This record gives sequence, C-alpha cells and structure tokens, in this order.
Amino acid sequence: MEALKEGKEEFPKVTVDEAYDSLKAMNVHGAGRIARYAAQALRDYAKEAKGKSPREYWGNVLKAGEKLRSARPTAVSLPNGVNYVLYGGRRSFESGATVEEVRNATVNAANDFITSSIDAVRIIGEIGARRVKNGDVIITHCNSEAAMSIMKKAHDLGKGIKVYCDETRPKFQGHKTAAALAAYGIDTTLICDSACRVNMAHAHKAIVGCDAISVNGALVNKIGTSQVATMAHEARVNFMVAAETYKLDFKTLNGELVDIEERDYAEIASKEWMTHNPKVKFSNPVFDVTPPEYIDFYVTEKGIVPPAGVFTLMKELYQYTEGAQAGPSTR
Repeated sequence: MEALKEGKEEFPKVTVDEAYDSLKAMNVHGAGRIARYAAQALRDYAKEAKGKSPREYWGNVLKAGEKLRSARPTAVSLPNGVNYVLYGGRRSFESGATVEEVRNATVNAANDFITSSIDAVRIIGEIGARRVKNGDVIITHCNSEAAMSIMKKAHDLGKGIKVYCDETRPKFQGHKTAAALAAYGIDTTLICDSACRVNMAHAHKAIVGCDAISVNGALVNKIGTSQVATMAHEARVNFMVAAETYKLDFKTLNGELVDIEERDYAEIASKEWMTHNPKVKFSNPVFDVTPPEYIDFYVTEKGIVPPAGVFTLMKELYQYTEGAQAGPSTR
C-alpha cells in the first residue's frame, strides 16, 4: 500500500488474459487484493482499448470486464470491483459521451475503486483495533489484509497481542500471514489447522477476513473458517470479521445462492497417489459458510455491523433497478 502512496503500482501491468489466468490460478491472495488486481487490469485495458465509435469501444471494455468477473465465482469482491469500474464507464457511455470521455470515466472509476479499497483496509484496522484489549491472544485464518490491518494497528497501539495463525490448507495462505505479522514485530505462532481447538482455549479473539457476505449476515470465507467460528462459539471467544463493504453479495437479496468454488483435486492429493487409489473420490471446496449466529460482528469501513444489520447496510449502500445491474448508490 505504501507503494501506491509513492506513485507506484501495487501490481505489475498485465493483460486481461494474463490477469484472468492469474486469478484462476489463485496467484493473488486476499479478496481485497483480488478486486484491486482486476480493477487495475481493466483500467489498463481501458486506457489502450480501441474503438471507432463509443459503442464499439464500450463493447470491448465490457467484454474484458465480463471475462475478469468470471475468473472466481465465490469471491464477490472481484465482480463487485469490476462492476464498480464498469458502472462508471457505463454512465458515461449511456449519456452519449465520446470514446475519450467514456475512456476517462472508466479509468477514473477504476482509480477511485482502488483508492477506496486501500482506504477501507486502513479504516477497518483503526476501528477493529479499538475492540482488541491489551494482551489479547488472537487466532486468525487464511491471509486477509483487512484482518491483519486490525492486528497491526493493535500492535502499533502497544497492546502486546499474540497471534496464532493456522496454516489454512491446502494452499497454506496462513504461512503468508504468519510471515507478514512476524516481520511486523507481532508475537506470531504458526499452527496446523487441526490444532485450532487446542489453542482456542487460550484465545480472547478470533479475527478473520471475508470473501462474501450474504443478505442474512452469513459469512463466506476460505475453507475452514466455519470450523474456527464453531470452536470460538464453543469457547465463548469473540469472532470478528474484517470486511470491506464491497464484499456484500447483493445478488443474495434476490434469492440467489452463493456459488462455492471447487478447485483442482491435485491440491489435496498428488497425481501419483490418485493413480494408485482409483476408487477414492475427492472434494476440494475453496470456501465454506459460517452461519450468522456464530459471528459477533463485522468490522467494516462504515463501522461495526452485527450480522442482523447486514440487510440494512446493503440497502443503504446500493441501489437496485429492476432488470439492470446494480451499481454504487449515489446517495
């Protein structure tokens, strides 16, 4: 994030096809970073896209956005980020603007989203750190920059926290979190996923990130999150979710279910092992759903929100037009 303040890009420049492949391969971790990565790729495409007319130009940008949006079906930050960029360009296109005006509107929308996303992480850290007490032992899961922002801010305030990071198999994103927190100076311990319950007995807080929030306040996050929440609930440990508001899955307002992504089985067993055990079936879901009753509250850039308040937050932040794609509220 410091790089952006210095005028540098957060990610290297890539084509839309390269960005799509990278997103599919999970080379970019963290829902917020995924959204900004896609927004930057779409912005860079919009800067150079050709079109003899506004309609031809906008059609090309729209196709690029649709491809990026389809890369990860569950991480709603990705389509919401892309939608935000497209919404800015679409309003210009529908107003009868020139190619250059539509281009500028799309680029400006992308820059606005990227800046707002980074600001949201900082604000979440400031708000969430107020709920962390001196000497708190915290358990975290996966690799969330918003969740880490809370822990880093609590550390900056001299609260002397200790953090346990579980590995988050099968992609081991917890290793990345543990390395980042330790390098920041936080007392950090890496544990295997199955050791979470043992360490929960000594914890005061569980803080995780978010890939999507449904209208009923349920959390969709990296596989294993629901187990951490269940253990926290059993141990009477506060379960906090750090979530930027663009992770609200407003499609669930219309009754749509969250599509849980399945990944390559080779992530959980080698090809050789599969060959030697042909009768074994495999399942490798990337995300799971934590019910709202196991969540104490969401920490958003708009403030603390209980699961029961998610519906109200959705209505405040987004406008819905029948038959049209939702866009950010202009209120």
